[in-house]
Amino acid sequence: MSNLTKKEGVISMGVVVVEQEKNGVTWIRINREKIRNAINLDVMDELNDALHIAEKDESRIVVLTGAGDQAFCSGGDLSVFQSLKTSEEAYKMLMKMGAVLEKILFFPKVTVAALNGTAVGGGCELSVACDFRVAAPHVKMGFVQGKLGITTGWGGGTILLQRISQAHAMEMMLSAKIYPANSLINLGIIQEIISGPFQEGVLNWLKPYLNQNAGVLQAYKARLLDSFDQLTIQNNIKREIEECSLLWATDEHHEAVNRFLTRSK
Repeated sequence: MSNLTKKEGVISMGVVVVEQEKNGVTWIRINREKIRNAINLDVMDELNDALHIAEKDESRIVVLTGAGDQAFCSGGDLSVFQSLKTSEEAYKMLMKMGAVLEKILFFPKVTVAALNGTAVGGGCELSVACDFRVAAPHVKMGFVQGKLGITTGWGGGTILLQRISQAHAMEMMLSAKIYPANSLINLGIIQEIISGPFQEGVLNWLKPYLNQNAGVLQAYKARLLDSFDQLTIQNNIKREIEECSLLWATDEHHEAVNRFLTRSK
């Protein structure tokens, strides 16, 4: 956290910003708007640091979001990760972010993914690690990894199967479709569509929870965590990462990434 700067409840670490509000909410914001809040190794490190800060501060609810209004998170930064060619190289990166998702999944405080914009690929994986998801009306989501010749690789597939029905989870992953907000409500993956000014709307949605004291919120979060078979989930996430790393090393994946990056120029 050598680049950390603090000012009036705002902690800027470089590519992640922590905003500690007096209403009991701490916001963790990925701050890479120009490249659709894509995740690189620095984001992974700083998300981990931000979660440590949020766990120790006086917040009752922690909200993850992205900068701007176009993207919550577009997943891994392929312009960087295209250099990873072997399964061993991929595995190291995937495990690093997998550990962040596990930290969010088993976080002692209530967590919310505030989808300010589109979430695709790894961005979907990040969002489902949170307890709740709320979205702006224009938001779309899709587990599009299959279009790149890989699977979910940060543990998001395992976690999705904990969050919604198995049939809906399999539909989302196998189809690699992108879904609009109304469909996401029907699938049970988001809880509310937030109209009007987004951050204000998220806080209004949180009011019933913020009316409870911290002890109540953390006790109910503990009951949720008690319902998880943590060791099985961790083992399944590890297997998911191993399988993705093998697919990562295939020609099909590298060719798909090259096509994607060429179209994006």
